[in-house]
Formats: sequence, structure tokens, C-alpha cells
Amino acid sequence: MTQAPPRPQLAHLTAALDELRAKGTHFKLRILDDQQAPVCHYDGRQVINLASNNYLGLANDPRLIEAALVATRAFGVGSGAVRTIAGTMRIHMDLEEKIARFKNVEACVVFQSGFAANAGTVSAILGKEDFILSDELNHASIIDGARLSRATIKVFRHKDIAHCEQLLQELATQPGRKLVITDGVFSMDGDIGPVDKLSALAEKYGAIMMVDDAHASGVLGRNGRGSVDHFGMHGKVDIQVGTLSKAIGALGGYVCGSYDLIDYLYHRARPFLFSTSHPPSVAATCIAAFDILEQEPERIQRLWSNTHYFQGELKRLGFNIGGVTTPATETPITPIIVGEGRAAMEFSRALFDEGVMATGIAFPTVPERKARIRAILTSEHTRAQLDQALETFERVARRLGIR
Repeated sequence: MTQAPPRPQLAHLTAALDELRAKGTHFKLRILDDQQAPVCHYDGRQVINLASNNYLGLANDPRLIEAALVATRAFGVGSGAVRTIAGTMRIHMDLEEKIARFKNVEACVVFQSGFAANAGTVSAILGKEDFILSDELNHASIIDGARLSRATIKVFRHKDIAHCEQLLQELATQPGRKLVITDGVFSMDGDIGPVDKLSALAEKYGAIMMVDDAHASGVLGRNGRGSVDHFGMHGKVDIQVGTLSKAIGALGGYVCGSYDLIDYLYHRARPFLFSTSHPPSVAATCIAAFDILEQEPERIQRLWSNTHYFQGELKRLGFNIGGVTTPATETPITPIIVGEGRAAMEFSRALFDEGVMATGIAFPTVPERKARIRAILTSEHTRAQLDQALETFERVARRLGIR
């Protein structure tokens, strides 16, 4: 299709895109031609895939595929309505009950995405008279939910418990509810949020405690139960958000907590109220995924074995994977710090040309001068694949003068 000349009403968008091109940070979407696997084809090129959130390889597990087919034949391809009208199917309730048992909470509600779960929950439970204390590196969905709530937002320095307490002390005499919120695992640096210490602070000052466990679900805790289980904080975190789109391998997000919290979200969370519910095939695949988490802990063991090997080799080769001026990774999320945005994007493109898919990330997603390649390990990568990727990283970095 021939691109039409830009309309003057949207000229500012063209100017913004031209600025991205000038900085070297403009990108085009890469198109996956087959399954989301450790080795797959993007834009017709075979690559070792180090860019996927498919931590446990469940996105293409035959048992999940079969569950989707069975549910589609039994219940159709769509639910036909939002949950509060005619779109709540028995399989949706089965999934929510399964997640609640898995997370050791009273109840759960599933949203159409993890982004919707975060934004919909924060904006529903707080109002303009309330306060939110948010880690400076929290996910965009938390930031958007906080803004939508119209509550006063107080940002504390990354993982700085003393700063968070200082803000809570300053707000102690203010009317209104207080919410402390953190990522369980931070998506750009791979470090783990101090859920235990923040929960203790929230308890001390009577604040609501909320954790976004998108990158901790299926990765941390017993059988992948997340950061609350990792720290042994069951009963101390009021709201747990998770995703069904990463380690679980399918699509969606969820919120876990008390019966009253979930019942309230049924009534007030706008993404839940105004979005059609999941196709039955998606709910079925998620149920099958949680069964596998319970039955096959060796998947998570393989994930961590691959993580420790790959990160150890990157350090040996002299790459900066966090620490000193940036948070140090503690999870399969592996940032290779480059610095300048253009250099990071060029590195990513050169790696792709040499058969390794690893995402370049620059400002505003990460701070200026902290641009990076973000590599993510999965349980399904073989040692041979990781060795080939490491050799490619070293060779391309040397050619580009990176390190």
C-alpha cells in the first residue's frame, strides 16, 4: 500500500517520528512467522529468541494447545459479552478459583490484560482524596492507574525503604487512604522489589499494600507463586496483580485478594465492566498452565539454571548486566547496559542480522544514558543455543566497539 501524504492535522506526529529517526531509536515491528520458541523465525530469518516473556515455554506446549481446541469445540470462539451482562462462563469462574487456590488467597478476578488489571484496580479503589506511594521504576500500567485515580502520587526512590517511610510519616496526619505499590520484579532491570520490607511499612502506617507480580509469576516462589510467596508474606499483601501473558503462556491479567476486594472490582473496575471477557480457549489454556506449574517444578529449575549460566558468562566476557549505577539483575531478565540509545538500537539490529533476537531499549522506557539490550532466558533454551548467542554477543560487540 502506498503511504498517503500526511494530513496537516497530524503533522506533529510526523515531526515526532522524524525526531526518533534522527536519534536512531525509531523501530519497526518484527513479525513472528511461527511459534514463540527458543529458535524461531522473525521477518523470515531464523534467530535464537532472547526477547520473549515465554519464561517456561508454555505458549506452545501441546497440552495448552489441546486444551484450547477442546474448549473451542465445546464453548465456541467467544463469550459474546462483558462479564456483568452475559459473558461470564463457567470456565472463567473455574480459572479464577484455580488462581485463588494457587496464590493462597480468598478470591481472584481475571482481566483482559495485566495492564488493564493494574490500571483498573488502582483507579477503582482510590479517589482524589487519597495518596499513592509508588516506586520510581514501577510499570507504566501502575503509573497510568495512579493518574486515573486522581489520588495524590508520591514517588519514592527505587527500593528505598527509608524514603518510602519518610513519605508515609509526612502523610500520617492527612485524611484519606494510602496505597504502597511496587513491582515484584522490575521489568527493565530484572531486580526484585522489597515486598517484605514495604509490606511491613504498610502494616505499620495502616496503608494498603499492592504488588504487581507480572514478571514474578511463574518465576519466583514455590512453583512460581510469585514474590509474596518468595518472601513468605502471605496475608500481608492486600492486592496481588499477576499476568497470564508471560510465564503462563496465554493472555490476560488477574487480581487476587479478599472476597470484598474482588466483589468491589466486579462493580467498579472499568476494564472489567466494559470489555468483553476472554474467549473460552484462553481460559482453558490458563487452567492447563497452572496444572503444569503444580506438576512440573523442574521447568522453573531449568529456567534458573539457564539464567545463572548465561549471566555468569556475560559477566566473564566483560558485559555490564547491572550494578553500581543501575540495579543489578536478580531474575531471568538480563539487561546488557550499553549507554547511548542509538548504540543500543544498532547493537540490537546487528545481533538480529547475526541470528540473535534481543531487544534494544532506550529513553523514555529507561533513563537517558542507560539504554540497553534486554535479554530474557527461558526454561526451554538449550546450552548450545545459549553458547551460540554468547559467541554472537561477543563478536558483534567487538565489531561495534561496545563494552
